[in-house]
Amino acid sequence: MRVVDGKGGLLVAVRRLSQWPARGSGCHSSHAEVVTGSTAWLGRGLACVCAQRRENDGRLLLNLSPSQEALWALWYYAYPGVELHGLISNQWKEMGWQGKDPSTDFRWCGFISLENLLFFAKNYPKSFHALLQKQEGVRAMWEYPFSVAGVNITFMLIQMFDLQAGRPRSMVGAIFLKLLLENERAFDMLYCITFKMMDQQWLAMHASYMDFNLVMKSTRRQLERELLLEDTQRIEDMPSYRLLKR
Repeated sequence: MRVVDGKGGLLVAVRRLSQWPARGSGCHSSHAEVVTGSTAWLGRGLACVCAQRRENDGRLLLNLSPSQEALWALWYYAYPGVELHGLISNQWKEMGWQGKDPSTDFRWCGFISLENLLFFAKNYPKSFHALLQKQEGVRAMWEYPFSVAGVNITFMLIQMFDLQAGRPRSMVGAIFLKLLLENERAFDMLYCITFKMMDQQWLAMHASYMDFNLVMKSTRRQLERELLLEDTQRIEDMPSYRLLKR
């Protein structure tokens, strides 16, 4: 993400250039997405042609979309050494997707929600795996589904920072814009912080599955409070930044 000059003032622009680890043959791919003043980029992927060899039978996977490549990479980071049987597989339920096709869960929020999960897995693997495997605290019998929770966090942040509007309409949105000027990965980093914050709220509230919306509302309030602190000049200044472990 970055900020650009537009007619009538500053607009939020998003440009992503990502590389993911390849499966098998070591193929890498990249993509870029740009938007000015809207969230038309949500759910939009650029065409990608990449040949990747499956370890078990040597077949080639051709014409993978960015979201398909990201899913392969996400599985690699979440379960290294565990073979994924396919992009449509009951294995995805282990990661907290609702069904065997994860694309049906993140499609409504867009590719950015998948990319946020991948950023989390790559940059803060200890925190990512602690959440994925529910390693901390006394857990509920009915836990929140990890990946679906991540999609909801992305959607909450998009709303909270007024990204649909293209320019901030609230104090929190303006603060996010300032953080984005200082760090182009601000959205991804805030996503990771918010995920850890949400899990802390979950544990503190002794929540169960049916309490998820209440936990999200409480998480949003805490995030707003931390962003509005006078001492928050950088993301690293936020109290909850300390929750993240690499």
